[in-house]
Amino acid sequence: MLTMSLKDLPQDCLAQIVSLTSPGDACRSSLVSLSIRSVADMDTVWEKFLPSDYTEMLSRLATPIPYSCRKDLFIRLCSPNLIDGGKKMFSIEKSTGKKCYMLSARDLSITWACNPLYWSWKPSPESRFAEVAELRTIWWLEICGTINTRMLSPKTAYGAYLITKLADRAYGLDSLPSEVSLEVGEFKSQGTVYLSTAQKALAVDKHVRSSNRVLEGHLCERTDGWMEIELGSFYNDGCDDNKNVKMSLKEVKGAHLKGGLIVEGIEIRPKH
Repeated sequence: MLTMSLKDLPQDCLAQIVSLTSPGDACRSSLVSLSIRSVADMDTVWEKFLPSDYTEMLSRLATPIPYSCRKDLFIRLCSPNLIDGGKKMFSIEKSTGKKCYMLSARDLSITWACNPLYWSWKPSPESRFAEVAELRTIWWLEICGTINTRMLSPKTAYGAYLITKLADRAYGLDSLPSEVSLEVGEFKSQGTVYLSTAQKALAVDKHVRSSNRVLEGHLCERTDGWMEIELGSFYNDGCDDNKNVKMSLKEVKGAHLKGGLIVEGIEIRPKH
């Protein structure tokens, strides 16, 4: 009986097989043998894992990144890189190669953000952007962001998250829930969130509504020291690559003043 092992396959055939797996599988397969490793590290394999428009993304980088091969480029793009003059952040998921973005506060539409009476712009050592926006005091809170589906990976479920912090002087932000929404074409999702942690949001909700209902959203801590709150999610089918994803958070019903919200931006990333 004729038997054949992996090492007996033509190199281009084996490279095609590996390229149909995932970045993680390719790395694991390279541990099988030196011959498999030489194939798993080939540019033709990692070219498949990179976004199809990666050359365009490289041209948009605020600072060029050096790389020796496609695998090296993939690894470097897994770390966030500033693009579009530093107003956005771009990266790819290590496990899938799917694209992730963060829109900086400067890339968002924040009502009255240009008025120093209401908002201040300042650098933050914890932020990857040059500056963040801090709410001084206001009663009309509205933050909006937009990204085109063409920039995202097709056939991928995405979530949008407001990345923020609360200053020590924060006040009035959790007196009423904020409204969040996300629109893509005819699809629209809506919900309410509290600009506070889960424990405090529950306490406020009990006080305001005298109920124990399940909270729709609250601030969650991230590993980078910031907090996030989900604005909505959607599926990018990739069939129509010219739709705008419109994301927003607003609290405009209360007549009370609020302040101390620090905004870094809105992150759009694959949702698993």
